[in-house]
Amino acid sequence: MTCIFCQIIKREQPASFIYEDDLVVAFLDVYPINEGHVLITTKRHEEKFCNLTENEVSHLFKVGQKILKAIHVSDIKCEGANLFLSDGPIAGQEVMHSHLHIAPRFEGDGHEVGFSHSDSELYTRNHLDTIANKIKKHIFCAVRAQY
Repeated sequence: MTCIFCQIIKREQPASFIYEDDLVVAFLDVYPINEGHVLITTKRHEEKFCNLTENEVSHLFKVGQKILKAIHVSDIKCEGANLFLSDGPIAGQEVMHSHLHIAPRFEGDGHEVGFSHSDSELYTRNHLDTIANKIKKHIFCAVRAQY
């Protein structure tokens, strides 16, 4: 199966480009939440965020910040923004090439993006500490792992 983002990067598919350098490319989403919804992806094909290099991750977010600043000073309606990345199909990832969304938001735009605390249970501090320890004890060995 061919990756649509790889095709866009190679100019085999059309896109409205915002930014490009050696590591990343940014273009407008064809199914935007609002006008100015940008996708930033690495040029190297990688499905999972956790398998990107530290340099790719850092650069992805630095470019994201620059693009969001540009949106704010443009005439695109933007009172705030959602920056999000879905990692894996269960998390809503539709294109299996890791990418960051920057979606301008404004009052009354009709979109709801976020988490509802009303559907979540409040965990005890003891339970939260147990979960934190499970993650902490694997954080250094996970740096080199591939998933």
